[in-house]
Amino acid sequence: VQLQASGGGLVQPGGSLRLSCAASVTSGSIDSINNMGWYRRAPGKQRDLVAQIFSSGTTDYAPSVKGRATISVDSTKNTVFLEMHSLKPEDTAVYYCNAYNVRAGGILYSNNFWGQGTLVTVSR
Repeated sequence: VQLQASGGGLVQPGGSLRLSCAASVTSGSIDSINNMGWYRRAPGKQRDLVAQIFSSGTTDYAPSVKGRATISVDSTKNTVFLEMHSLKPEDTAVYYCNAYNVRAGGILYSNNFWGQGTLVTVSR
């Protein structure tokens, strides 16, 4: 399972961003993904959950981004999106997309899969 993230970059404080992450497999196609999410690692800190969305549609947000972030998924394209507004310098981090419990070709892969990370810098 490969995850390809895009959308990072330099954003001014108070601005907005939209990250996307597409999941794919080298052979065949993905049948379903139990949950997809976004994590981030700020400089000198551990990687923490930003938001996640389950196949049921249930979402979960870190308190630090609740009200400023929206996670969504296009199941037909196995793509997860993260939209954030009112960005703050403390949102600066490398953002990683994640997928868990991926079913492909009739096989369930009960692993955490990670994208390569995309840097978001919030600064003037």
